[in-house]
Amino acid sequence: MAGVKALVSLSFSGALGLTFLMLGCALEQFGVYWPLFVLIFYVLSPIPTFIARRLSDDTDSTSNACRELAYFFTTGIVVSAFGLPVVLARKQIILWGACGLVMAGNAVIFLTILGFFIVFGGGDDFSWEQW
Repeated sequence: MAGVKALVSLSFSGALGLTFLMLGCALEQFGVYWPLFVLIFYVLSPIPTFIARRLSDDTDSTSNACRELAYFFTTGIVVSAFGLPVVLARKQIILWGACGLVMAGNAVIFLTILGFFIVFGGGDDFSWEQW
């Protein structure tokens, strides 16, 4: 039952993050949909970690080159997702209020993705593969 609660809470937080993103785009005073390009970063961010977990060996060493490279790429994707709204706001394509809402949505979504890896990423008897 703990897995169902975790899944429901992760779903709720993901929906909350997407709501912030949509508010940053669709509110009447903002009305520009350029910030939706951060959806690409949401899709790309877990891919390096998935690949690294698939390719790396199952040793519990503290340093693994494949995982470290995946963390590096994931960090670059996350920083780019936070940088895109700032660049759009600096070039006056979107307003700063929309930038703030998109940044709040980014924080919630990326914390949701991190929570997914924490809850369902372990190799113990309960994992995300059963869903």
